[in-house]
Amino acid sequence: MQHTNSLINSSSPYLLQHAYNPVDWHIWDEDALKKALEKNKPILVSIGYSSCHWCHVMERESFEDEATAAIMNEHFINIKIDREERPDLDHIYMDALQAMTGSGGWPLNVFLTPQLKPFYGGTYFPPVNSHGRMSWKDTLLSVSTAFHQRKEEIEDQAEKLTDYIKNSNSFGKIKKENDIESDDETLQTIADNLLKNADTVWGGFGKAPKFPQTFSIQYLLRHYHFTKDEKFLNQALLSLDKMILGGIYDQVGGGFSRYSTDECWFAPHFEKMLYDNALLVSVLSEAYQITKKELYKETIEQTLEFIEREMMSNEFAFYSALDADSEGVEGKFYVWSKSEIIELLGDDGALFCEIFNVAENGNWEHENILWLKTTVENIAVEKNVDIEFLKQKIANCKPILLAERSKRTRPLLDDKTLCSWNALMNIAYCKAYAATGIEHYRIIAINNIDFILSKMFVNGELMHCYKNGETYINGFLDDYAYLVWALIHLQEITGNQDYLVKAKEVSNIIFEKFGDTDSPFFFYTDASQKDIIVRKIEVYDGATPSANGIMALCLNYLSSVFIDDELRKRFLQMLVSLQQAIVKHPTSFGVWASTLQINVKLSEEIVVIGENANAVISSVLSQYIPNKVLLFCNENNDIKLPLLADKNYTEEVLYYLCKNQTCLPAQNSLSKFLHFCNI
Repeated sequence: MQHTNSLINSSSPYLLQHAYNPVDWHIWDEDALKKALEKNKPILVSIGYSSCHWCHVMERESFEDEATAAIMNEHFINIKIDREERPDLDHIYMDALQAMTGSGGWPLNVFLTPQLKPFYGGTYFPPVNSHGRMSWKDTLLSVSTAFHQRKEEIEDQAEKLTDYIKNSNSFGKIKKENDIESDDETLQTIADNLLKNADTVWGGFGKAPKFPQTFSIQYLLRHYHFTKDEKFLNQALLSLDKMILGGIYDQVGGGFSRYSTDECWFAPHFEKMLYDNALLVSVLSEAYQITKKELYKETIEQTLEFIEREMMSNEFAFYSALDADSEGVEGKFYVWSKSEIIELLGDDGALFCEIFNVAENGNWEHENILWLKTTVENIAVEKNVDIEFLKQKIANCKPILLAERSKRTRPLLDDKTLCSWNALMNIAYCKAYAATGIEHYRIIAINNIDFILSKMFVNGELMHCYKNGETYINGFLDDYAYLVWALIHLQEITGNQDYLVKAKEVSNIIFEKFGDTDSPFFFYTDASQKDIIVRKIEVYDGATPSANGIMALCLNYLSSVFIDDELRKRFLQMLVSLQQAIVKHPTSFGVWASTLQINVKLSEEIVVIGENANAVISSVLSQYIPNKVLLFCNENNDIKLPLLADKNYTEEVLYYLCKNQTCLPAQNSLSKFLHFCNI
């Protein structure tokens, strides 16, 4: 019978991958932490996630090796953590690693004292000394020796590092909201700073490896909306176009990979994350509202088809990720040989290979990643063929390749459901419905929020994870904050004001559980959590948006709906504390940049009320009004939100536009109303 360790009882696919290692892995729990104290052993915390390529490599090379496992088991209490299940621990110990080494990544291997304080760490360690990297075995023995022979020095280092993490957690005391000094010039500086870092040839920002940076693209789209300066629109659209044409986008099955290893968006790291696809669909929806460019609508549709085909359960819950590897080889599931394509597509094969740059000997590691150098429209012009004819040829070919690909060994699916990432995808569906009017997206969003509220809200507590009918791990700030933002978006596309009442209720829970009396920000972890060395305040955007930044957007929105000056005050206090950092480093504060935009330009408070409001609301939703607060009522609702005060329900549909709770006269004409909105 094959040996297993305690991870065999885990729900996480990542932890289950390590359940058969000879390493005596523990989960992060009271028993493991107590054992470290009793045995006076240092703790090795190894953090990764199921679709992490180098995590798999290190497991094969080291954690599956009996001799290496023997060293680990003798000298350490070994704890495996799925960073997606415990992002709080990942944040803390990633900060420690970056302080120690200046860089970070996964796998994250960090050594702690029995008191949970970090003193040494790194990412990937090779099995033998290589390219200046100490082998994992040598590292283990060196760390163990240092811990026992230089204990005082180790403990002093751990104490200083822990103090550093705590001190770096401060972003300013609460200030008066009138200290804020943002104006149109501030917004222009942010946009200019984004362009300084922009790749004007291939789109995106910075050098390889390239990540989508959807928040920066969103800011440029919105800045164009307010200024009509096309250079900002052009950079945003260039970024989206190049990603859609590139290998980072799955040309056969839809959906985006995590990032590009090169500046051209050609060779991706092939893992597919739920949150990346959610954020890209959201920003593509805004781009489509502005441009009505068919490419963006097609990409939204194909991406959401992929999500429903491969990452959604029959409960309307979204799964977390698809691995980059299959059969131990990165990208194997997604790449093609030219001969394979020709055989499958017959007479259309040569044309397809030409369009998608398929080479006889491969364009990537002897295989082919499908990508386009330019748009199908441009290719049609170059070839002097009808565009619809060419599109139809491609449309006929893709299902054949998709069907063949489905016979291959599939990448591992991480089938746990995370509340925060589900809320982001819910927002994506809401925005996709608003932009395209496709009713199916609205239905999915409603069903998904029903799942979250019925299955992941337990006794007034939001849970972070769900799998096999069970919830586990208490929710973090992003679970709560993203849910509030999703409820707000869902209300806009349904007219169901119960969602706003629920959003206000959840925001009240956030104040209670995550509020900080010394700063305007919210802690990442619940006040009752005891197994961490510091309660962190996260303000930077990472792969997902800053939960504090999203909370700021929510507080501003809810302050308008409920006419709550205290919520507006808190929103302004948050902005004041970060304004200088937002302006200087907008790629790290993309969501916050949008909050500054809202503060300067103010929200357009829109109320559409009347017997047939439901029939006309899609015409409002399809418009690009990025800073809107929208309510619509097509029946006499029992809920009387303050923003609806003095707006009477009638048979005739009336449109109200308000700013700062001051409303223009009601309009009974959609065209006149849109004129007032400068559309």
